[in-house]
Formats: sequence, structure tokens, C-alpha cells
Amino acid sequence: MESPLRIAIIGQSNFAAEVLELLLEKNYNIAGVFTIPNKGTREDILAATAKQHSIPVFKFASWRRNGEVLPEVLQQYKSVQANLNVLPYCSQFIPMEVIDAANLGSICYHPSILPRHRGASAISWTLIEGDEVAGFSIFWADYGLDTGPLLLQKQCIVEPTDTLDILYKRFLYPEGVKSMVQAVNMVAEGKAPKIPQAEVGASYDAAMFKEQNHYIDFKKTAEDIWNFVRGLDSVPGALAVVLHEDGSEEKVRFFGAHLYADGPVIGPKRLTLKGLKNPAYIHDRGLLLQGTDGKFVNIRRLKRGSKMINACDWFTKCQQSQISNFSKDELDKRDVLINIWHSILKCPIEAETDFFAAGAGSMDVVRLVEECKDALDMTLDSGQVFMAPVFEEFFCEIIRSLRQESSAVQGRIHYDGFVLQANKREISVPTQLFINGEFMDAEQRKTLDIINPSNEELLCKVACASRSDIDKAVQAAHQAFYGAWRQVSARQRGNLMLKLADLMEEYKEELATIESIDSGAVYTLALKTHIGMSIDAWRYFAGWCDKIQGNTIPVSPGRPNKVLTFTKKEPIGVVGLVTPWNYPLMMLSWKMAACIAAGNACLIKPAQTCPLTALKFAELTVKAGFPPGVINVVPGTGTEAGQAISDHKLVRKLGFTGSTSIGKIVMRSCADSNLKKCSLELGGKSPLVIFADCDFEKAVKYGVCSVFFNKGENCIAAGRLFVEDRIYDEFVRRVLRDVRSMTIGDPLNRSTAHGPQNHRAHFEKLIEFCRRGIKEGAKLVYGGRPVPNTKGYFFQPTIFTDVEDHMFIAQEESFGPIMIISKFHGSDVESVMRRANRTEYGLASGVFTRDISKALMFADNIEAGTVFVNVYNKTDVAAPFGGFKQSGFGKDLGQEALNEYLKTKCVTIEY
Repeated sequence: MESPLRIAIIGQSNFAAEVLELLLEKNYNIAGVFTIPNKGTREDILAATAKQHSIPVFKFASWRRNGEVLPEVLQQYKSVQANLNVLPYCSQFIPMEVIDAANLGSICYHPSILPRHRGASAISWTLIEGDEVAGFSIFWADYGLDTGPLLLQKQCIVEPTDTLDILYKRFLYPEGVKSMVQAVNMVAEGKAPKIPQAEVGASYDAAMFKEQNHYIDFKKTAEDIWNFVRGLDSVPGALAVVLHEDGSEEKVRFFGAHLYADGPVIGPKRLTLKGLKNPAYIHDRGLLLQGTDGKFVNIRRLKRGSKMINACDWFTKCQQSQISNFSKDELDKRDVLINIWHSILKCPIEAETDFFAAGAGSMDVVRLVEECKDALDMTLDSGQVFMAPVFEEFFCEIIRSLRQESSAVQGRIHYDGFVLQANKREISVPTQLFINGEFMDAEQRKTLDIINPSNEELLCKVACASRSDIDKAVQAAHQAFYGAWRQVSARQRGNLMLKLADLMEEYKEELATIESIDSGAVYTLALKTHIGMSIDAWRYFAGWCDKIQGNTIPVSPGRPNKVLTFTKKEPIGVVGLVTPWNYPLMMLSWKMAACIAAGNACLIKPAQTCPLTALKFAELTVKAGFPPGVINVVPGTGTEAGQAISDHKLVRKLGFTGSTSIGKIVMRSCADSNLKKCSLELGGKSPLVIFADCDFEKAVKYGVCSVFFNKGENCIAAGRLFVEDRIYDEFVRRVLRDVRSMTIGDPLNRSTAHGPQNHRAHFEKLIEFCRRGIKEGAKLVYGGRPVPNTKGYFFQPTIFTDVEDHMFIAQEESFGPIMIISKFHGSDVESVMRRANRTEYGLASGVFTRDISKALMFADNIEAGTVFVNVYNKTDVAAPFGGFKQSGFGKDLGQEALNEYLKTKCVTIEY
């Protein structure tokens, strides 16, 4: 049966539009809609919704003049012959001639529990007064101000996190829309009560649209100040006045308040506010205000003029220069932006046009971001719109971002460094610490000498981090992790990593040249492996960023309740990385790519002998757009900088690659400091077993590669070869032939196969290692000494045969180009397995045989983290890498590496 109601809806906004939609769903007859005029060409959504349903729409700028109803307005209203007026959200004063014209009356929505908080700013006063309960009333309009009889009321608890905006969106809006329709149903059914409002507890509150009512009264308790600020959040914002040192005053608006009980702040900066007895304090989480009770309120965001900023950035933003000297190209971009804004807002765009005040909503923000990206080919996110909602400010932010991107692309990142002239190139290389997105000198300008291993000459001096510098880097990472980095989504994080990988690809020849000069790596190998695999690691882990997820777990709850249990994978926080000198950039990338993919912030101490690719990499992270503090590079010594990272209480995870002896110290420091999680990739003495039934040519090729790859400075190098007696002599002969033909020399020469060792201390260690082998009775068949008549740390590829298990060179790692060959009899496979395992190391291993059973038995029984079968040194970024026993624990590479930089949180919900 059709309802006898003929409804006139009087109001505006999404609230009123949703009420209209729901009433139409209930098949009510909407006789007409009365709303506000267009803003420029932008129509209120209530009018637009009504037109979609062919409902007559009337737009009045005013209903009265000099207190009297406008005759033409009243006539148009009466023309729809409504018998019920519904006022869901109405900002205009509606004359009583209209209110009373509907014979069933007029029902009105009010956002408070009447009679408390009568007036236009009820929601604000609910919060300002610290009410524990909020709600709304639907009442019958009369001559008074929100005094008519009550039809319906609903309420909710006021949460400590509620602001005006949150309370409206959480309860007053969604429940209010449904309740307006419920009220109409009650009228239609003749069941709508008219309950007189009591005057007990009634209050009439000031309208908060007047600026004089926006000022904070600082002669209040912290709780009162907090309630006042959240009562005006997000519109219009609580007002305060900053008193500058030069005597000038500046109005600012406060947003995002909360009561502060987080202990003392470190190194706050003072700000003087008019009427506030004690100074306000700017700190890394906002602005602290002290109430009369001695307690504090923290303000997260400020609005200066039309621009919103994070409160903690007050002094930074004060120092930021304004843009005025626009180029013609930039002014052309201004015209492009004007057209984009106009197409969205449908109104004239002036310098002071406010995007949100002009009626834009969340989907309009998305549209603006996407259209700007397409039109200007730039990186932009929604936060930039919210922080600069006024057109001129937005335009300046866009130009500032474009200039920064342009500067980054053109390499205009300021640092002190030197120009490396090598490999037919001139390469600019930083030599300072990289902390919080900037290059800077170390404390007291302390430096490290960087020696070219090819000629033993001083290449440059690099900043050497002190404990204080390490603390600075940790603090930067800590602030980034809990600040800007946390706002970057997983997918955005992956895109940043991919952009960095693309930059590494673009600069790969420069990076390979630096690596070759700095560490002694052969250029062709540096290009393919040192740099190539680094790029692969960043691309591989970039793909994992938005695929890190937990599980739902079936548990057994106590009946009759049900339980949902699930896990979340979360980043650990600040991660310290310490990497070795054999693969400077690759070791950085293996660890850092997984660390960053997991969402952590980090600092890395590269090897003190060859930190240059790490510093060049730091420059590329700025160009890629990583937020300051997410990645920090701090060259230094292990005893000071490395130890400081291990000891620091804000570092929650340490990834270390190096020797076993240092690894033990690191692990002890991790336990003593704050029980930080650690992963250790340490020494190795990897066995390679070659059976007579192997593919002999392949075994020789990979046997040579297993030892001499990267001049033996390879953590998984075959530390000892076990060759079956039937092929032993021929194997030695063929290996000797290949080694004698190996080209040793300038690592930049494309024909070179074997470059210099990394540094003098290691070079001298290899000499002593060989002397000890000879002394213990091993047979030196080739090498064992420096390359004669050659400057630099060039060491001859070396071969020892007849090595027995008890010898020092059979047990300890050389980490150099020294092949250790032992013989075994083919009838005792189990014996050679035991000999291969008779070491405290367990990093890698290998076997060559055509017998699949023999190969699988080897894989089953060998105590090593990696097993190569009929190949060697075949690593891939998708395959986990790490050792057993005193070769350490934890994994680099592959999906398992992500777990090293994540923590698992279990959540259980009973319902």
C-alpha cells in the first residue's frame, strides 16, 4: 500500500543525499528537494541525487529577508504540496511558515542528546565539555532553537581517540542516516512520539563558526586543552598564537591532539605561545603543551595559513625557502594544474582556492593524484594534497618536488668526494658518511685511508664513523621507521626498490669500476656478479614486498565460544648490517634488499678497506626517492663502529658476514646489549668430493672455479678437494695446466682472470698460510708466493697436494687462491664423507659423480647449508644461502631471508 506521505527534503550534503536514497528505496513519495545554490558550477550532491531520480529541485540562497519569509520562496515550497518536512542536515534558517506548512510537521536531525548542547556546534561541544556519551536527536521543529518535542534519540560512548571528524563518521553519520528513515517510518505508521524536552540539563552553546571562539584557553588543565583541540578537529582547528623572537605574532591551528604520557623528550626545541605560561616544546613526535595541572598535551599537526605541516617539522618548515622565481615551463605546469583542479571542482580556480573547502572528497583526491601523475609524469601521493590543500601551496609543492627529482636525476646531491678516473671514465665518488639522507663528515673529521690493491697507492680518504656517528645513524633510522617509512605502503616500497635497481643498472659500469679499483675484483666479474647479482637481489625482493603475509590457524577453543587465531608478519625495526670486503656491493644487497623489503630501516657498516661502492649506492638511494633515514651508510672500523652497532639498544636486529672469531664477539654483544636478533654468515672450509665416475672435463672446470673464483676471496670457496685415487694424478695435472695459463694483472683489463687480493693484511696472511702448509709436509706444486716483480697485492694461484687431515691448511680457511687437494680410495665412500664433515665449518659443499644414489647420499649426509651436485658456485637470489655449525646461522637470499628481518605476531580473537 502506498504511503500517504508527500515528503519535502530540506538540507544538503552527503548525509541528506543518503537519507533521500534510503527513503526512495522504501518507496516514499519525495515531492521536492530544497537545498543550497551551486558553488560556481559545482552542485550540491543532494541536488545531483534528486535530479537522477527526476525529483523537483529548488535552490535558495536565503529563505528570509529582514526576518520575514520571502514570498516567492514560500510559494515555490507550497507548490510541491508536502505534508511532512524532513530536515536531515540543514545549514540554513528555515522560516516557521515553511516548518508549519506541512500538516504532519517537520522532523529535524540534531547531533547531540537534547536538551544538552543546543545550537549549531553540538558535536564540537560534546567533545569540548568532555562528555562521556555522545549521540543525536530527531525532534519536531518548533519556534525555539532545537527545543521541539523529541521523536527519537540514540547514543554512543565517546572514545578517547574520537575527534569531531571521527565521531561524526563513526556514529553520528551512519546511524543518523538510518535513524532519519526510521523516524519517517514511525510518522507513516502513526507511531511517532512527541516527548517534550526537559529544561533540566539544557545548555545553549556558542557557535564555533566564529573565529573568536576558536582560541585555546591555556589556563586550563591538559585534559581540557586536549578536549578543546579535538572538538575542533578536523574543522576548523583550534587557534593559538606563536610569539616569534622578533616580536611578530603568527596564528596557527592545532590538530591531532592526545594526552602525552610517554616520558621525557630528548633535545626539544622551544616555542613561545601567547597565553601559555611555560614554553611549548617541539620534539620528534609533535608539539607539547603543558596544562595548569602540570600534565602535557601533544599536538601532531599544525596549520600555518593554508598549509598543513607535521608539528615536529615546525623549525624545518620555517627555514624552507619560498618559491617565487618560476620558469616558463613551470608556469605552463601551473596552467595544467588549474585545468585539472577545475575539471574536478567545477569552479573557478584562484590562488587561494581550498580543494576541500570547495567540496572535494576522498575520491577527488585519488583523481587529482592520478591526473597529476599522468599530466606531469611525477611521483605524487594523497598526503601531499592533504598537507597543501590550497592551490598556490599545492602548486609550489609540486614544483619543489619536480625540482628535487630533476636535481636527483642530474646528480645534484651535495657531498664531498673525489673523481675516480679509470676505465675511460670520470666517476664522482662520495667519501662522507651517509646519515638521514645527507652526506656528512665524521665526528672530528676522522678518516680511513683507502688503498688501491693493484698499486698500493692511496686512493682517497673516507670518513670513519665514531660511536657518536653510529648513534646519529641509529636515531635517524629509528625516526624514519616510526615516521615516514611507516606511511609507505608495501607496494610503494617495492616500487622504490625497483627504481633503485633500475638506477643500479643504469650506473652498473661505474659501480663495477669502483668495485674493481676499490676491492681488486676483476672488472668483468664485478660487472656480471658483484653488480649483476646485486641488481637481481633488489628486483627479487621488491617482488616480495606486497606478498608478506601471515596465516590463519585452527585452534581448539572452549565451547560454546569460537576463536579466530591468525599471525601477522611485521618488520623488526632498526637493523644493523655489517658486511665483508670480498663482495662489497653484493653482500650489502643480499642483506639490505631483504631487510628493506620486510619494511625495516637500517644502517650498514661496509668493510673499512673498500666502502666506496656502498657510498655510491647511498647516492642512488636518494635518486630513487627513499625517505631520509631509511638507509644509512657508515664506514668505520670494526672495533669502534661495528661494535657500536652491536651494542646499540635501539638496533633490534644485526646481520653480520665475516669471520667466525668476530662472529662470536658479535653474538655475545647482541646478547649483552638488548638480546637483539642476529644472523651470522661466517667462515667456511667447504669440501668438494670428486669421484672417478664424474664428467671429468666438467669436474676440472668447476674444480678450478670452486677455488680461484674471485681470486679465492669467496666464502663458499672449496676449501679442500677430495679426489678419488683413480683420477687423482690426471686431475692435478689438468688443474696445474689451467692455473699456469691464468692471466694475472690489472683487474680492469678485460683479459685478466685473476686480480689482486683485497688488502695488505690479508695478503700477508696468505703468505704465512702457505709457509705453514710447507712446514707441515704438504706438497706445494704451484704458487705459494706473491707474483714476482709486481707492485700490488698480487698472489699466485696456489696448489697443495698430498694434504693430510690433521694439517693446519686442511682445517682452516685461507680465503684466498689456494687449492688444497687430498686423495681418497673409491671403495670407502662413507670414509670420505666422514672426512668431509670433520670440520667445525658447514657453509657449502659439492660432489661430482654420475651416480645419482651416491650424489643423494652425499646430500643427505654432508653437514653444510648448501650442496652443489655436478656444479659449483651456482647461487641464485631465489635460493636460500647460509651455513651450519661455526659457519653461522640464518639465511641470506630467497624467501627464507625475509624471515630474518620479520617478527611473527599471533592474534587470537574470541567471538
